[in-house]
Amino acid sequence: MRVLSASVFLFLNGGVSAISKLQHELNEEIRDKEIRLIGETGEQMGIVSSEEALRIADERGLDLVKISPQAVPPVCKLMNYGKYKFEQSKREKEARKNQHVVEIKEIRMSPGIDVGDFNTKLKNAQKFLADGNRVKVSVRFRGREMAHTEIGRDLLNKFAEQCAETATLEKAAKMEGRNMSIFLSPKAGK
Repeated sequence: MRVLSASVFLFLNGGVSAISKLQHELNEEIRDKEIRLIGETGEQMGIVSSEEALRIADERGLDLVKISPQAVPPVCKLMNYGKYKFEQSKREKEARKNQHVVEIKEIRMSPGIDVGDFNTKLKNAQKFLADGNRVKVSVRFRGREMAHTEIGRDLLNKFAEQCAETATLEKAAKMEGRNMSIFLSPKAGK
């Protein structure tokens, strides 16, 4: 009964991600009869009993860590586990710091947009592209403007040409209901 409540607790708190994280068995937690032992520098030490491997780890002042539990026999390595966990967390922190989430920024226009407004929206799009974001440029048609969708297509093509030095046209002009849109993505070299 107690196990059931624990599993429900894990499920309610998003335990799926916590369960999927790799947890290593250490020292006395390893209960296998025989294991394949790897030294701290990566050399093979052969197949030994878990008691013998634990004794060797204790003599060298290291931890015995099961790194491959599915293998037959399971593979264990001698290492300083605290130092390993510290370095791993440092690498993960560095990876998080260096990642950049690409957003899709949207710029909306109407078919009758004036030159000044067009240039302002063009500058904004170029700034978004310089920051590494994708840009969706859309033209909304209202009422009788729907009869002249070619004006909007020409406007979008002109916009894409103006951004050609910093962006590539990812998706050509496409109608979606009353909107026509294109997608621009930053060039790889930028």
